[in-house]
Parts: sequence; structure tokens; C-alpha cells
Amino acid sequence: MARVCDVCGKKPVSGNTISHAHNVTKRRFMPNLQKVRVVTENGTPKRATVCTRCLRSGKVAKRVS
Repeated sequence: MARVCDVCGKKPVSGNTISHAHNVTKRRFMPNLQKVRVVTENGTPKRATVCTRCLRSGKVAKRVS
């Protein structure tokens, strides 16, 4: 599974872990993705991988069960 949001395209970014002794190692910041059923433009339900920021802001319409 590609760790990319289907709505905004958010994906993992790289950075550093820095210890107290200032040892630096590479790490990845992963987006918080959730698999949800969303309603598409034509009204059919579809499963999508969406980040929690898009869910919270209302960029996707969740399907009502």
C-alpha cells in the first residue's frame, strides 16, 4: 500500500532523530492515514485512504452506514 493520502497527496517525509548526546540518525515521518468509505461525486461509495487532517476539515464525505 502506498502511504499517500488520496485527497491531498500527503506522503512520508524524512528527517532526523536527535538523541540527548546529539547522535543523528535518519527517520521517516509517516502521515496518519485511515481507510474509510467515502461517497464519490456520482454518489457511489468507495474505499479510500485519507489522512486525518482531510477527515477533520471535511474535504471528504463519509458514507453513512
